[in-house]
Amino acid sequence: MADAIADTRRLFTKPQNLNDAYGPPSNFLEIDVSNPETVGVGRGRFTTYEIRLKTNLPIFKLKESSVRRRYSDFEWLRAELERESKVVVPPLPGKALFRQLPFRGDDGIFDDSFIEERRQGLEQFLNKVAGHPLAQNERCLHMFLQDESVDKNYTPSKIRQA
Repeated sequence: MADAIADTRRLFTKPQNLNDAYGPPSNFLEIDVSNPETVGVGRGRFTTYEIRLKTNLPIFKLKESSVRRRYSDFEWLRAELERESKVVVPPLPGKALFRQLPFRGDDGIFDDSFIEERRQGLEQFLNKVAGHPLAQNERCLHMFLQDESVDKNYTPSKIRQA
């Protein structure tokens, strides 16, 4: 049996200029979930999160957008993606049922540490979903990320590249 020798020669690459090294990346998609705001009182109280998107991917109609969404909107998006796409959709951060019980010593689901933990989980969820090429074709994802309000009675469809 012949000895297999690994080929360790370098691939020939074209010389890199300053534009290549420091210019904008060829394709990028940045999604930040930030600025949680708790609104309302009593049973009508909830927290919204700002979702900022920056991209140069041609499939998105806006290259920069900012919208506010609450946890139930994320649940809607996840359910739509599971129903309409062939994508394995990652889980959302938990519902925190025990934090909603009365007579707790803290603010429950409105506690700053819980809101921050949930914000991080929602950001991870969105980046995983939006980074998937098949999910990027789903109208529900585009509406969630870029439309001021979510039309939950929309007609599911695919986005066509311009």
